[in-house]
Amino acid sequence: MNAVILAVLVMVGLSLARVSVVFALIVGALIGGLVGGLSIEATLSAFNEGVGGGAQVALAYATLGAFAVAISRSGLPDLLARRLIRLLGQEASPAHQATVKTLLLTAVLLVSISSQNLIPVHIAFIPILIPPLLKVMNQLRLDRRAVACALTFGLTAPYMLLPVGFGAIFLNDILLANLNRAGEGLGLEITRGMVPLAMALPVGGMALGLAVALLVSYRKPREYQALDVATTNVPHHHPEIHEPHTLGLVMSGVAIVAALGIQLWTGSMVLGGLVGFALLSVGGIFKWREADDLFTSGMRMMALIGFIMISASGFAAVMNATGEIDSLVQSSFDIIGDNRGLAALIMLLVGLFITLGIGSSFSTIPIIAAIFVPLAVQFGFSPLATVVLVGTAAALGDAGSPASDSTLGPTSGLNVDRQHDHIWDSVVPTFLHYNIPLIAFGWAAAMLF
Repeated sequence: MNAVILAVLVMVGLSLARVSVVFALIVGALIGGLVGGLSIEATLSAFNEGVGGGAQVALAYATLGAFAVAISRSGLPDLLARRLIRLLGQEASPAHQATVKTLLLTAVLLVSISSQNLIPVHIAFIPILIPPLLKVMNQLRLDRRAVACALTFGLTAPYMLLPVGFGAIFLNDILLANLNRAGEGLGLEITRGMVPLAMALPVGGMALGLAVALLVSYRKPREYQALDVATTNVPHHHPEIHEPHTLGLVMSGVAIVAALGIQLWTGSMVLGGLVGFALLSVGGIFKWREADDLFTSGMRMMALIGFIMISASGFAAVMNATGEIDSLVQSSFDIIGDNRGLAALIMLLVGLFITLGIGSSFSTIPIIAAIFVPLAVQFGFSPLATVVLVGTAAALGDAGSPASDSTLGPTSGLNVDRQHDHIWDSVVPTFLHYNIPLIAFGWAAAMLF
């Protein structure tokens, strides 16, 4: 068996068996490296060199966690939750509850979409916005898997379709640039206007998956324990929760605006989180001697996600070092013959396996474009169909990978009270509702174009 496929299957299998995702990634990388012909020393060396690629993202998650914990001490989360619960009413009718559920899911979806383009902060908003809403979700008995699907759709679909914000990076700087680079000398020329047009149908498949998740799969009520999220966030030896007061609310607003503004200005989530944390400290939201405990508590809350990102970078480095990605593609096409429909399906499935392991569609495109573009030209696919195949193959798996920030981000907000499992409540639902429609609609678009 190809080393990449085996490594991904081992990683996914262990994750589904509730083994730690970090452990699953390391074991998958070791098995993939050894089967791919690397020695144990070469495998470990490639893994160690790769982990540095995830360090920046891991530090960003830790800093945002500290900022979210500090915000919880201001009283703003409690105030927001109380207002929403009061709006809901203790004896709300089922019709009223359904309306509030719809409004809440719509608001989460719109904010998530805006995080990719209008206010391109990516996952930075999740640890701040979602934890205060968990009390309301519990009262509504809202299935958090529906919220995870809404968040993941907003984190992935916009950059696949809209060439603004992160979409400008994905569609123009990465997808378009790599397609034209790989198509030099092959008569393939892609223009900017072709890329969003080609990706419209696959994104339509994701929209259908979102509708199924919200209206069918996770529509039924689901019970959660009524845990105090704010208490979960503060250090154990500082159990008191401060009542909302004017200074705390004002400083929280200032800190949130400053954190997002700094991130937009500098492009650094780490610096934005640090500035927000410092402003809350200066504003007296918590005592100076408590700063270290609060920061440590926030980092602890995000530690697992950070280590997953670091391990995923090492996993990707080992897969690249084996050279098995090239052989995976070539061996797949050796048995296809001239069947264009099967060729398109194989490209999408190979992209799915590669992205599941790497965890990032942005990082996958440079790997697969150089391989897929010559093959697409050889099979007679049009320029639009080539864009569909490479773009969809790269995006496949981003929504359903255990190591993707499109699933780790939602988990970071929904699991602060330890009632939302990363694999079964974020990864599996988004995989089923987004990757299956992406394969179907991506294949259909490639054949139509």
